[in-house]
Amino acid sequence: MTNPLHYTAFATSPAGGNPAGIVLDASGLDDDTMLKIAADLGYSESAFVTPAQGEGQGQGQGDRTYHLRYFSPKAEVPFCGHATVATAVALAERHGTGDYLFHTPAGEVPVTVEGTPGSPLRATLTSVTPHIEDVRDEDVTEALAALDWPATDLDPAFPPRIAYAGARHLVLTARTRERLADLAYHFDRLAALMHRVDLTTVQLAWRESEFTFHVRDPFPVGGVVEDPATGAAAAAFGAYLRALGLVPAASVLTLHQGADMGRPGELTVTLREGDERVRVSGTAVPIA
Repeated sequence: MTNPLHYTAFATSPAGGNPAGIVLDASGLDDDTMLKIAADLGYSESAFVTPAQGEGQGQGQGDRTYHLRYFSPKAEVPFCGHATVATAVALAERHGTGDYLFHTPAGEVPVTVEGTPGSPLRATLTSVTPHIEDVRDEDVTEALAALDWPATDLDPAFPPRIAYAGARHLVLTARTRERLADLAYHFDRLAALMHRVDLTTVQLAWRESEFTFHVRDPFPVGGVVEDPATGAAAAAFGAYLRALGLVPAASVLTLHQGADMGRPGELTVTLREGDERVRVSGTAVPIA
Protein backbone atom coordinates (compact mmCIF):
# COMPACT_ATOMS: atom_id res chain seq x y z
CA MET A 1 0.00 0.00 0.00
CA THR A 2 1.29 3.45 -0.89
CA ASN A 3 1.44 5.82 2.05
CA PRO A 4 -1.10 8.64 1.70
CA LEU A 5 0.10 11.82 0.05
CA HIS A 6 -1.08 15.18 1.35
CA TYR A 7 -2.09 17.86 -1.18
CA THR A 8 -4.21 20.99 -1.05
CA ALA A 9 -6.36 22.00 -4.01
CA PHE A 10 -7.55 25.36 -5.34
CA ALA A 11 -4.57 27.22 -3.82
CA THR A 12 -0.93 27.91 -4.58
CA SER A 13 0.17 27.69 -0.94
CA PRO A 14 -0.09 24.73 1.47
CA ALA A 15 -1.82 27.11 3.90
CA GLY A 16 -4.76 27.67 1.55
CA GLY A 17 -7.36 25.66 -0.30
CA ASN A 18 -8.80 22.29 0.66
CA PRO A 19 -6.47 19.49 1.83
CA ALA A 20 -6.96 15.95 0.56
CA GLY A 21 -5.27 12.66 1.22
CA ILE A 22 -4.31 10.64 -1.85
CA VAL A 23 -3.46 6.94 -1.98
CA LEU A 24 -1.95 6.42 -5.41
CA ASP A 25 -2.21 2.62 -5.29
CA ALA A 26 -5.29 1.44 -3.42
CA SER A 27 -5.19 -2.03 -4.98
CA GLY A 28 -6.23 -4.56 -2.39
CA LEU A 29 -7.69 -2.07 0.07
CA ASP A 30 -11.21 -2.87 1.19
CA ASP A 31 -13.87 -0.30 2.02
CA ASP A 32 -13.29 -0.44 5.78
CA THR A 33 -9.57 0.17 5.34
CA MET A 34 -10.13 3.13 3.02
CA LEU A 35 -12.65 4.62 5.43
CA LYS A 36 -10.21 4.20 8.33
CA ILE A 37 -7.43 5.90 6.37
CA ALA A 38 -9.76 8.80 5.53
CA ALA A 39 -10.86 9.09 9.16
CA ASP A 40 -7.25 9.01 10.41
CA LEU A 41 -6.26 11.73 7.92
CA GLY A 42 -9.26 13.83 8.98
CA TYR A 43 -9.56 15.76 5.71
CA SER A 44 -13.00 16.41 4.26
CA GLU A 45 -12.21 13.77 1.61
CA SER A 46 -9.40 11.47 0.60
CA ALA A 47 -8.95 9.87 -2.82
CA PHE A 48 -8.06 6.24 -3.51
CA VAL A 49 -6.59 5.45 -6.92
CA THR A 50 -6.44 2.17 -8.81
CA PRO A 51 -4.89 1.93 -12.28
CA ALA A 52 -7.33 0.81 -14.99
CA GLN A 53 -5.04 -0.89 -17.49
CA GLY A 54 -6.61 -1.39 -20.86
CA GLU A 55 -9.47 1.04 -20.23
CA GLY A 56 -9.96 4.45 -21.76
CA GLN A 57 -8.23 3.65 -25.04
CA GLY A 58 -11.10 5.15 -26.98
CA GLN A 59 -10.63 8.47 -25.17
CA GLY A 60 -6.91 8.53 -25.92
CA GLN A 61 -5.86 8.29 -22.27
CA GLY A 62 -4.33 4.81 -22.53
CA ASP A 63 -2.42 4.11 -19.34
CA ARG A 64 -3.58 7.44 -17.88
CA THR A 65 -6.96 5.96 -17.00
CA TYR A 66 -7.72 5.28 -13.34
CA HIS A 67 -10.51 4.22 -11.01
CA LEU A 68 -11.02 6.84 -8.30
CA ARG A 69 -13.02 6.55 -5.09
CA TYR A 70 -13.55 9.16 -2.39
CA PHE A 71 -14.04 8.77 1.35
CA SER A 72 -14.85 11.37 3.97
CA PRO A 73 -14.06 10.56 7.62
CA LYS A 74 -17.58 9.08 7.90
CA ALA A 75 -18.60 7.64 4.55
CA GLU A 76 -17.86 7.18 0.86
CA VAL A 77 -19.04 10.01 -1.38
CA PRO A 78 -19.82 9.65 -5.11
CA PHE A 79 -17.66 12.53 -6.30
CA CYS A 80 -15.22 15.06 -4.86
CA GLY A 81 -13.83 17.89 -6.95
CA HIS A 82 -10.91 19.04 -4.82
CA ALA A 83 -9.59 15.48 -4.35
CA THR A 84 -9.91 14.95 -8.13
CA VAL A 85 -7.86 18.07 -8.85
CA ALA A 86 -5.30 17.11 -6.20
CA THR A 87 -5.02 13.55 -7.52
CA ALA A 88 -4.61 14.70 -11.12
CA VAL A 89 -1.81 17.08 -10.13
CA ALA A 90 -0.09 14.39 -8.04
CA LEU A 91 -0.22 11.98 -10.99
CA ALA A 92 0.97 14.67 -13.43
CA GLU A 93 3.96 15.43 -11.21
CA ARG A 94 4.94 11.79 -11.57
CA HIS A 95 3.81 10.95 -15.12
CA GLY A 96 3.62 14.27 -16.94
CA THR A 97 0.98 16.86 -17.73
CA GLY A 98 -1.80 16.26 -20.23
CA ASP A 99 -5.07 14.35 -20.24
CA TYR A 100 -6.23 11.85 -17.62
CA LEU A 101 -9.49 9.95 -17.29
CA PHE A 102 -11.02 8.98 -13.95
CA HIS A 103 -13.75 6.38 -13.54
CA THR A 104 -15.62 7.59 -10.43
CA PRO A 105 -18.78 6.32 -8.72
CA ALA A 106 -20.58 9.27 -10.34
CA GLY A 107 -19.31 8.50 -13.85
CA GLU A 108 -16.36 9.30 -16.12
CA VAL A 109 -14.51 12.52 -15.30
CA PRO A 110 -11.83 13.70 -17.77
CA VAL A 111 -9.12 15.96 -16.33
CA THR A 112 -6.47 18.00 -18.13
CA VAL A 113 -3.35 19.11 -16.23
CA GLU A 114 -1.28 22.02 -17.48
CA GLY A 115 1.78 23.89 -16.28
CA THR A 116 5.54 23.83 -16.10
CA PRO A 117 7.98 22.42 -13.52
CA GLY A 118 8.72 24.80 -10.67
CA SER A 119 5.24 26.33 -10.55
CA PRO A 120 1.95 24.91 -9.28
CA LEU A 121 0.22 22.73 -11.86
CA ARG A 122 -3.37 23.51 -12.79
CA ALA A 123 -6.02 20.85 -13.35
CA THR A 124 -9.36 21.23 -15.13
CA LEU A 125 -12.01 18.57 -14.54
CA THR A 126 -15.10 18.10 -16.67
CA SER A 127 -18.15 17.12 -14.64
CA VAL A 128 -20.68 14.44 -15.39
CA THR A 129 -23.92 15.74 -16.89
CA PRO A 130 -25.54 18.01 -14.27
CA HIS A 131 -29.16 18.60 -13.42
CA ILE A 132 -31.22 20.88 -11.17
CA GLU A 133 -34.16 19.87 -8.96
CA ASP A 134 -36.82 21.79 -7.10
CA VAL A 135 -36.62 21.60 -3.32
CA ARG A 136 -39.62 21.43 -0.99
CA ASP A 137 -40.45 24.58 0.95
CA GLU A 138 -40.40 22.65 4.23
CA ASP A 139 -36.86 21.41 3.51
CA VAL A 140 -35.67 24.96 2.84
CA THR A 141 -37.34 26.09 6.07
CA GLU A 142 -35.59 23.33 8.01
CA ALA A 143 -32.22 24.15 6.41
CA LEU A 144 -32.59 27.82 7.34
CA ALA A 145 -33.55 26.87 10.90
CA ALA A 146 -30.48 24.63 11.18
CA LEU A 147 -28.30 27.44 9.81
CA ASP A 148 -30.05 29.99 12.06
CA TRP A 149 -30.68 32.17 8.99
CA PRO A 150 -33.89 34.19 8.72
CA ALA A 151 -35.61 33.67 5.38
CA THR A 152 -35.26 37.41 4.74
CA ASP A 153 -31.48 36.91 4.57
CA LEU A 154 -31.82 34.98 1.30
CA ASP A 155 -31.31 36.81 -2.00
CA PRO A 156 -34.68 36.61 -3.81
CA ALA A 157 -32.92 36.62 -7.19
CA PHE A 158 -31.50 33.15 -6.45
CA PRO A 159 -34.27 30.62 -5.68
CA PRO A 160 -33.26 27.60 -3.58
CA ARG A 161 -32.63 24.49 -5.64
CA ILE A 162 -30.84 21.16 -5.38
CA ALA A 163 -28.02 21.04 -7.92
CA TYR A 164 -26.14 17.94 -9.06
CA ALA A 165 -22.88 17.53 -10.98
CA GLY A 166 -21.69 14.27 -9.46
CA ALA A 167 -23.08 14.92 -5.97
CA ARG A 168 -26.20 16.68 -4.64
CA HIS A 169 -25.99 20.16 -3.07
CA LEU A 170 -28.68 22.49 -1.74
CA VAL A 171 -27.99 25.99 -3.08
CA LEU A 172 -28.89 28.91 -0.78
CA THR A 173 -27.73 32.43 -1.66
CA ALA A 174 -27.32 35.20 0.91
CA ARG A 175 -28.25 38.83 0.41
CA THR A 176 -24.99 40.10 1.96
CA ARG A 177 -21.38 39.10 2.46
CA GLU A 178 -21.89 39.62 6.20
CA ARG A 179 -24.62 36.96 6.26
CA LEU A 180 -22.34 34.48 4.51
CA ALA A 181 -19.45 35.25 6.84
CA ASP A 182 -21.51 34.59 9.97
CA LEU A 183 -21.82 30.80 9.92
CA ALA A 184 -22.51 29.00 13.20
CA TYR A 185 -25.01 26.25 12.48
CA HIS A 186 -26.66 23.36 14.33
CA PHE A 187 -24.45 20.44 13.24
CA ASP A 188 -26.71 17.48 14.05
CA ARG A 189 -29.89 19.19 12.85
CA LEU A 190 -28.42 20.08 9.48
CA ALA A 191 -26.86 16.62 9.16
CA ALA A 192 -30.25 14.99 9.77
CA LEU A 193 -31.86 17.03 7.01
CA MET A 194 -29.01 16.33 4.60
CA HIS A 195 -29.22 12.57 5.21
CA ARG A 196 -32.97 12.67 4.64
CA VAL A 197 -32.73 14.69 1.39
CA ASP A 198 -29.50 12.96 0.26
CA LEU A 199 -27.22 16.01 0.15
CA THR A 200 -23.43 16.04 0.14
CA THR A 201 -23.05 19.70 1.13
CA VAL A 202 -25.10 22.86 1.39
CA GLN A 203 -23.74 25.40 -1.10
CA LEU A 204 -24.02 28.83 0.50
CA ALA A 205 -23.21 31.72 -1.83
CA TRP A 206 -23.08 35.48 -2.18
CA ARG A 207 -22.73 37.35 -5.47
CA GLU A 208 -19.99 39.99 -5.47
CA SER A 209 -20.29 40.89 -9.16
CA GLU A 210 -21.62 39.46 -12.42
CA PHE A 211 -19.10 36.62 -12.59
CA THR A 212 -17.63 36.56 -9.07
CA PHE A 213 -19.09 34.72 -6.09
CA HIS A 214 -18.10 33.86 -2.53
CA VAL A 215 -19.18 30.41 -1.35
CA ARG A 216 -19.13 28.20 1.75
CA ASP A 217 -20.04 24.52 2.19
CA PRO A 218 -21.18 23.01 5.49
CA PHE A 219 -20.41 19.26 5.38
CA PRO A 220 -21.74 17.64 8.57
CA VAL A 221 -22.68 14.38 6.80
CA GLY A 222 -18.96 13.85 6.20
CA GLY A 223 -18.09 14.53 9.81
CA VAL A 224 -16.61 17.92 8.89
CA VAL A 225 -18.03 21.30 9.95
CA GLU A 226 -17.08 23.01 6.70
CA ASP A 227 -15.34 22.15 3.44
CA PRO A 228 -12.69 24.80 2.60
CA ALA A 229 -12.95 24.55 -1.24
CA THR A 230 -15.53 22.37 -2.92
CA GLY A 231 -15.08 21.48 -6.58
CA ALA A 232 -18.14 19.25 -6.81
CA ALA A 233 -20.35 22.00 -5.39
CA ALA A 234 -18.71 24.54 -7.71
CA ALA A 235 -19.66 22.42 -10.73
CA ALA A 236 -23.21 22.04 -9.44
CA PHE A 237 -23.42 25.77 -8.71
CA GLY A 238 -22.30 26.63 -12.24
CA ALA A 239 -25.02 24.37 -13.63
CA TYR A 240 -27.56 25.99 -11.30
CA LEU A 241 -26.65 29.52 -12.40
CA ARG A 242 -26.86 28.62 -16.08
CA ALA A 243 -30.12 26.66 -15.76
CA LEU A 244 -31.85 29.60 -14.08
CA GLY A 245 -30.44 32.16 -16.52
CA LEU A 246 -28.45 33.93 -13.80
CA VAL A 247 -25.31 33.94 -15.97
CA PRO A 248 -24.86 33.63 -19.75
CA ALA A 249 -24.73 30.12 -21.19
CA ALA A 250 -21.03 30.70 -21.97
CA SER A 251 -19.36 32.12 -18.86
CA VAL A 252 -16.19 31.97 -16.80
CA LEU A 253 -16.92 32.35 -13.10
CA THR A 254 -14.59 32.93 -10.16
CA LEU A 255 -15.55 31.40 -6.83
CA HIS A 256 -13.74 32.47 -3.66
CA GLN A 257 -13.92 30.01 -0.80
CA GLY A 258 -12.14 29.31 2.47
CA ALA A 259 -11.19 32.85 3.47
CA ASP A 260 -13.64 32.77 6.38
CA MET A 261 -11.85 29.64 7.61
CA GLY A 262 -8.36 31.04 7.18
CA ARG A 263 -7.70 28.79 4.13
CA PRO A 264 -8.37 31.02 1.09
CA GLY A 265 -8.85 29.30 -2.23
CA GLU A 266 -10.04 30.13 -5.73
CA LEU A 267 -12.06 27.97 -8.10
CA THR A 268 -12.67 28.74 -11.78
CA VAL A 269 -15.95 27.48 -13.26
CA THR A 270 -16.27 27.45 -17.05
CA LEU A 271 -19.59 27.07 -18.85
CA ARG A 272 -19.63 26.40 -22.59
CA GLU A 273 -22.62 27.02 -24.82
CA GLY A 274 -23.94 23.78 -26.25
CA ASP A 275 -22.15 21.60 -23.65
CA GLU A 276 -24.13 20.72 -20.55
CA ARG A 277 -21.07 19.64 -18.60
CA VAL A 278 -19.27 22.07 -16.32
CA ARG A 279 -15.51 22.56 -16.06
CA VAL A 280 -13.84 23.37 -12.75
CA SER A 281 -10.20 24.46 -12.63
CA GLY A 282 -7.66 25.07 -9.93
CA THR A 283 -4.09 24.58 -8.84
CA ALA A 284 -2.89 22.03 -6.29
CA VAL A 285 0.32 21.76 -4.28
CA PRO A 286 1.79 19.24 -1.84
CA ILE A 287 1.52 19.75 1.90
CA ALA A 288 4.84 19.00 3.59
